[in-house]
Amino acid sequence: MKLSRPARRAFLVVHVAASAGWLGLTLGLLALGTTAATTGSAAAVEASVRAMKLFADRLLLPAAFLTLLSGLVLALGTAWGLARHRWVYTKFWLTLATTTATAFALRPGVNEAVAAVAAGRPLPDAGDVLFGPVVSLSAYVFMTAVSVLKPWGPTRRGRAARAARPAGAAPRPRQAA
Repeated sequence: MKLSRPARRAFLVVHVAASAGWLGLTLGLLALGTTAATTGSAAAVEASVRAMKLFADRLLLPAAFLTLLSGLVLALGTAWGLARHRWVYTKFWLTLATTTATAFALRPGVNEAVAAVAAGRPLPDAGDVLFGPVVSLSAYVFMTAVSVLKPWGPTRRGRAARAARPAGAAPRPRQAA
């Protein structure tokens, strides 16, 4: 299945916007987590972790799933393919891993922090509100660099597909992903 040029462009815009939104949300989480971990004000800690919960519960997973889905459509619907180039393959697995970590590690950690602070207890562990955003932000910046630089060569499948092309056939046009 190959996407038409207008469809490919539309999915590319959605993918870039969702990815940038996910990265921005993570920067916001990092700022809020840093505030919660470093402030001496109980009110500021509570406001910060409650805002983190709002981001985590309402915004992060939709951005993550939209990024994952649009990236998958682009990979499968363009010449890049999902398993033909190492950079695409790496981005897919990192996106899947960070989406999973968001759902099963970051959100529960934020919820635990909110529950503790709402009950009048101190922040259980400053690392809970900082570790997830730091790791996520590192992964997203890495994936952004990989998207721009497109390092590494083709995978074994990509080399086999390239070798299977008839002799004299023009190489496939390079499409932005």
